[in-house]
Amino acid sequence: MANTEGSKLWGGRFVGDIDPIMEKFNASISYDQRMWDADIRGSKAYVKALEKAMLVTSDEMNQILQGMDQISEEWAKGAFVIKPGDEDIHTANERRLKELIGAPAGKLHTGRSRNDQVVTDMRLWLRDAISSLTDEALQLISTMVERASAEIDVLFPGYTHMQRAQPIRWSHWILSHAVAMSRDVDRLQEIKKRVNILPLGSGAIAGTPFDIDRELLRKELGFDDISLNSMDATGQRDCVVEFLFWASLCLTHLSKMAEDLMLYSTKEFSFIALSDAYSTGSSLMPQKKNADSLELIRSKAGRVFGRCAGFTMTLKGLPSTYNKDLQEDKEAMFDCYDTVHAVLQVTTGVMSTLKINQSVMEAALSPDMLATDLAYYLVRKGVPFRDAHGLSGKAVFTAESKHIPLNQLTVEDLRTISPLFESDVSSVWDYRSSVEQYSAPGGTAKSSVAAQVEHLRDWLKKRAH
Repeated sequence: MANTEGSKLWGGRFVGDIDPIMEKFNASISYDQRMWDADIRGSKAYVKALEKAMLVTSDEMNQILQGMDQISEEWAKGAFVIKPGDEDIHTANERRLKELIGAPAGKLHTGRSRNDQVVTDMRLWLRDAISSLTDEALQLISTMVERASAEIDVLFPGYTHMQRAQPIRWSHWILSHAVAMSRDVDRLQEIKKRVNILPLGSGAIAGTPFDIDRELLRKELGFDDISLNSMDATGQRDCVVEFLFWASLCLTHLSKMAEDLMLYSTKEFSFIALSDAYSTGSSLMPQKKNADSLELIRSKAGRVFGRCAGFTMTLKGLPSTYNKDLQEDKEAMFDCYDTVHAVLQVTTGVMSTLKINQSVMEAALSPDMLATDLAYYLVRKGVPFRDAHGLSGKAVFTAESKHIPLNQLTVEDLRTISPLFESDVSSVWDYRSSVEQYSAPGGTAKSSVAAQVEHLRDWLKKRAH
């Protein structure tokens, strides 16, 4: 008989020792041990269902509950000892329970498979992880919203195609990224609803032959509903894939913001200066102040996307129900959580400490950015926009031909393009007047940006605990 029979949850059928290389290859304890608390919570709920089904006595249930509490305390204190043969967190906890209470520990797994046990643990862990990430994302959004409110009067160039486009408020730029993050939070809450479905009681594939009260398990563990089909419950990892995709999209948003900030922090722009707390130097060039925080935020998006693509490819060729390939889910899930957790914290630090150079920002505004305003001037005089657009383009060409800024064209120059230009065209060349005309909801006028700030403040209040 195999020496491992006593320690493996599956050992009885096997004769001879498992190859040590295979044992290491098969084990997941090095990373799934972080689900120790979820595993203990699941087992404590399950033994209560066993007691109700009269599969353990009340005394045995209490022994198991007390043993699990002691194991929990050992993990919390860092005193739990992982031993050879503890291939995963479930094996480790059950092995330790047997050491503590003896024979009753062997009844805990009655009617339960690691297939439904592991996915229950994962859902419990991911549910908590989503709550943590939600709190951190809300903190980042709040930081951005309050910064936008405080710096609402600062103007700077808006860019499309990396070319100067139109004057906008700095706050408008901040809020564009805060709104994207708000969608990420809402999307994460939608995922949490699908995470919060109880698979425990599904067994390995066919369900449980015992009178296990799954509704009791649902209430004990705080799930919203129970899984409908045992084969689907143990074999699907949709909620993990959704989380990995969510992480990819969230970090795509933050990568875009980091890219903008990196450009704004260069000497060529000098719109912002990062705090020294979120910058590093060069080992060779003493003058360098590198935006490593932003560069790493940008890089982490690729890391997370790789995890998402990799695990999705693992899933796509699998037959129905549980296969060992699914063990790849946890490292991807943990790594994406750790990465997003760090990125959200660093991004909040960057956004709360960076300094803006308002004079440089506003000096970067140039008259050519008001070419659209020149077209609108003609629109307000009855010219169809498409025609006004062409006439404004001719004004731009005329200024370029004369090697002068657009606002230095004389009324006479402009009247050669359209007789509708009059002396009041001088009002076009005012950046603050320009941004103030965009007062429709969502625009860059002060009233509109202030309304966006209030909307997001209300949104944050509704999501506060």
